[in-house]
Amino acid sequence: MELFAPPDVPEIRAGDDLAALVDERVELRADDVLCVASTVVSKAEGRTVDLDDVTAGDRARAIADRLERVTGDAKDPRFAQVVLDESADLVMEAPFILSQTHFGHVTVNAGIDRSNVPEADLLLLPEDPSGSARRLHEELGVPVVVTDTCGRPFRHGQRGVTIGWAGMPASRDWRGETDRDGRELGVTVESVVDELAAAANLLTGEGDGGTPFVVVRGFEFGEHGGSDNLFREYDDDLIRQALQEWEFPG
Repeated sequence: MELFAPPDVPEIRAGDDLAALVDERVELRADDVLCVASTVVSKAEGRTVDLDDVTAGDRARAIADRLERVTGDAKDPRFAQVVLDESADLVMEAPFILSQTHFGHVTVNAGIDRSNVPEADLLLLPEDPSGSARRLHEELGVPVVVTDTCGRPFRHGQRGVTIGWAGMPASRDWRGETDRDGRELGVTVESVVDELAAAANLLTGEGDGGTPFVVVRGFEFGEHGGSDNLFREYDDDLIRQALQEWEFPG
């Protein structure tokens, strides 16, 4: 298996045809998976916000005031309002906002970005990342993974994760198969789309590289069962339940 980033990708703007941009730069093969940074998907779909167009409500102002007290840094209540608008639920309000997006991803500040947005204040995540992946998959004929980066509980640093996918299962389901000693596996479900996203993030990077597309060539899913369960439901997420019951002392 190998990974490479198609070169010379221009700044993406609303309305740009991402499939055509990829098609112009690489001849995709049947054994390819295309990983696409959510940043360019959002830009092409016009998912930008100017703070001058936002009016903060009472809850947003209360959250911003609390965060300012906790962190000692000024917080813009308009930003908090955009996070609320992009969230189906808040898991935590302090010492930072941890939210569930409308499509199920749990991340800081609903994944809203301030970097690499030359023509607006904020860049939102795609409204429906799997829908975006599906459209690209239908146009390009290969599996597509839409990636983002986020932090990890219990570890420092960020890594690439998948927020949308199409053309392949999200996970390999090893349950019912056996290890080398013949013991049956009972719980192992491997999130291959997250693993592909993390590998692709080694090439896309986090700064000004301008490499939002990564082709994974030669990946084989193998003879395994597949699963599309990626985001945990609330009743099955013990960590989320505990965080929502916890109150930050500040």
